Amino acid sequence: MPVLPGAEPYRHEGGEVGVLLCHGFTGSPQSLRPWAEYLAERGLTVSLPLLPGHGTRWQDMQLTTWQDWYAEVDRELRALQARCSRVFVFGLSMGGALTLRLAAKHGDAVQGIVLVNPANKVHGIAAHALPVVRHLIPSQPGITSDIAKDGSAELGYERVPLHAAHSLRQLLRMVDGELPQVTQPVLLLHSPQDHVVPPADSARILSRISSVDVREVLLEQSYHVATLDHDAERIFEESHAFISRLAPTVGNTGSPMPEARGGSTTGG
Repeated sequence: MPVLPGAEPYRHEGGEVGVLLCHGFTGSPQSLRPWAEYLAERGLTVSLPLLPGHGTRWQDMQLTTWQDWYAEVDRELRALQARCSRVFVFGLSMGGALTLRLAAKHGDAVQGIVLVNPANKVHGIAAHALPVVRHLIPSQPGITSDIAKDGSAELGYERVPLHAAHSLRQLLRMVDGELPQVTQPVLLLHSPQDHVVPPADSARILSRISSVDVREVLLEQSYHVATLDHDAERIFEESHAFISRLAPTVGNTGSPMPEARGGSTTGG
């Protein structure tokens, strides 16, 4: 299936500091594209992949699992590590969970992480029924575009594939167990009014990670997809300041990325 217009992956060849951005469940790179471009304009090397099964049609996602999604971001992280002297990982929602797993597994190879409304649990009574229900009902109504800002919309699926939702639940439970292995500096930004991921998820993550350098920021004007909402600029600025503090060489030129990753600047 062709990728939906606007859902394409994005890469930018910048300096020796790299950033990997991970989008959310049933979403696409479109939700993080302005953030990626903001960082690229400031001299960073940026990778924003399209997760397998996303950005086409929800039926394609039924055939994928969390292992596929994680393998994609893990590959992108390793490519950045080969190219850059320091690498950061950012994530929204499920992308936050993928970010936490990368941090837990890669240790010091990840310089720091930024989480926006990170998911920690599939909530509701229906979550416990997923192992059975997914064999009876293929999908349910979608969860995209939880945005307070008028005229702003997220490009994602209108249906949630339940096989994939079951796999998401498995991912989140596993990542929760790995949280104590996260030791990197953390910037966590979350919305008090979030209709997809409750603030309790952020509180749980903050209580279980082992990081000492932690900053929490409340996004009072935004809902779940805060990267496309009223607080987007604040997220971009806070994350850039976070990188600048930990990697003063931001914007410096590094070695070229492998040819397989494309030329100087590639986007969708």
